[in-house]
Amino acid sequence: MQNNTTNNFPNISFNEWDAELYESKHSFVSNLAVDLLELLNPQIGEKILDLGCGTGHLTYKITTRGAKVVGIDNAPTMIEEAHRCYPDIKFLVRDGVNIELKETFDAVFSNAALHWIKEPKKVIHNIWRVLKPGGRFVTEFGGKGNIETIISGIYEALDAAGYSSNKQLNPWYFPTVGEYATLLESEGFLLTFASLLERPTKLENGESGLRNWIKMFATCFFEGIPEKKQNIIIDDIENKLRPNLYKKGKWIADYKRIRIMAFKEVH
Repeated sequence: MQNNTTNNFPNISFNEWDAELYESKHSFVSNLAVDLLELLNPQIGEKILDLGCGTGHLTYKITTRGAKVVGIDNAPTMIEEAHRCYPDIKFLVRDGVNIELKETFDAVFSNAALHWIKEPKKVIHNIWRVLKPGGRFVTEFGGKGNIETIISGIYEALDAAGYSSNKQLNPWYFPTVGEYATLLESEGFLLTFASLLERPTKLENGESGLRNWIKMFATCFFEGIPEKKQNIIIDDIENKLRPNLYKKGKWIADYKRIRIMAFKEVH
């Protein structure tokens, strides 16, 4: 079955996220992180940095445990929405590669953000710098094999449409646990927990789930492609992926997540 719904797939940069689309059709991003908050285990009076806070829902949940939280994200649209939803929380437009904060924190928390940054060494160095001695870093993000089936479908459709060069626009960094653990340890972190989780994830909005996911997270692949061609390619991606990822009226993304806890050792 082919979905001929016409949608625009604007060529936006990562700091121009569609906050409204994110809120209305991708709430699973924050909803699935509830147990990650248990790993963080915020304490009353702690100062915590939420790196890649998006629209601030998890930031707010951390504050309900009595911690003081600063949320940062490199997308002004997301920070604007976070300010609107939670005016009493401090939110700042900052990049993980250049955090530029003078204050230090008891913990740094990050959910579903670090796979967007292809300079992990710089991010880890910045996290180390803003942590107090003995402070902890708790994160979850895409790991090796994350959305492998979706990426294959995108690549095949781009090849078929004559836009093979657009495969080079892949924005993601999906390391193995070992690769990331090595980076942390080389910075001086003590790694206490690391795992790769398989998490098949139902996308919201039924038949339109994959199309909305692509519109939210994968527009970079369509740079320089005319709008009509974009929609033809999206239809092709859906047709290629439907046998494996469409079950009982729902699209299911083949997510694999790395989950980490590490501490800034006191020397």
